[in-house]
Amino acid sequence: MDIINKCCCGLDVHKEKVVACLRKIGSDGKCHTEKRTYLTVTKELLALSDWMASEGVTHVAMESTGVYWKPIWNILEGGFTVLLVNARHIKQVPGRKTDMKDCEWIAQLLQHGLLNPSFVSSTPIRELRDLTRHRAKVIGERAAVANRIQKTLEDANIKLASVATDVMGVSGRTMLKAIISGQEDPKVLANLAQRRLREKIPQLKLALEGRVTGHHRFMLETLLDQWEYLESLVKRLDDRIEEVMRPFEESVELLKGIPGVEQRTAENLIAEIGNNMAQFPSAEHLASWAGMCPGNNESAGKRKSGATPKGNRWLRRTLNQSTWAASHTKNTYLSAQYRRLASRRGKKRAIVAVGHTILTIVYHMLKHRVSYHELGNNYFDHLNSENLKRYLVKRLEKLGHKVTLEPLKEVA
Repeated sequence: MDIINKCCCGLDVHKEKVVACLRKIGSDGKCHTEKRTYLTVTKELLALSDWMASEGVTHVAMESTGVYWKPIWNILEGGFTVLLVNARHIKQVPGRKTDMKDCEWIAQLLQHGLLNPSFVSSTPIRELRDLTRHRAKVIGERAAVANRIQKTLEDANIKLASVATDVMGVSGRTMLKAIISGQEDPKVLANLAQRRLREKIPQLKLALEGRVTGHHRFMLETLLDQWEYLESLVKRLDDRIEEVMRPFEESVELLKGIPGVEQRTAENLIAEIGNNMAQFPSAEHLASWAGMCPGNNESAGKRKSGATPKGNRWLRRTLNQSTWAASHTKNTYLSAQYRRLASRRGKKRAIVAVGHTILTIVYHMLKHRVSYHELGNNYFDHLNSENLKRYLVKRLEKLGHKVTLEPLKEVA
């Protein structure tokens, strides 16, 4: 095989050490190999960088091992062309396996140009991604605490959720604090309702009559404290994300023009794919990376499975949420596409298909810096008007009608 990189290094990364194999083509045309082991502390990683620089290394490759590759990437990123490689793509032939063998195999593949690098976003995008993913986790924890509060209320036979839409709203929290403080009179608790909930005071009086014990009050107090802490933490994360998002405000405003995409969704999209689409060769490549397209598994002319591949689960979740929101919009292309597919293929397949469409739209909007253009909910009718006419005529004929179609212009 041809030599692509004359001086390169393969790294086998672990939690406490990294094994490096340097392959270099000498003046005699022969390949010289040298292996060294370094600790993963900063001083040792800087020594690794200095050693590779002194040997004239240009390309470095390593497996995406947990989170242990990140500090090494951060140190080597500026001085070398660093490739982060999917471990599944560089498995050796079964046999002897050691750390030295692993790094040597990575270096050999890199020297012959047989490694495809994984997508690693820029530092600002990686920091934004940490914030948005942390916010999603905290919001999930907050929802879990709200469910535990509801479980405790049910144990005390307080049916607040049967009357109030949001137990953790302003009125609900005021009632919870009153219950915790020892108030048991359902009339007094019901009168704590605010705004539109006051219209349901008679129902609240019945729902708030239960058997609350000291154990229930203690549980509700601890859970409410935890919920309020998580609520304040979400607010802090929102403020920090808003600050970090300032360089990407233009991209966010573009994406908010898509039906089903609001501020938080746009922030999550930018955090996962960035705002520079030059890193993806095409919209299809981006969809494959995200896992929002059919999988390919064919052998001997037989298609075995079309399940979507494993992709970026955070991006998939964001797209699924935006798809569900877009499906409830009125007179839009995306809602029409969802209804059209859901009737034939089911809701789950329709969500993935419309999510793929949204991701394609995002790709072209960010790449060409253009605003969203709405095609309308009747786009598919004009696209296949003849097929639609035949379908509707057949439906009417099955109902026992004789159908004759005349264009409006000729009738006039």
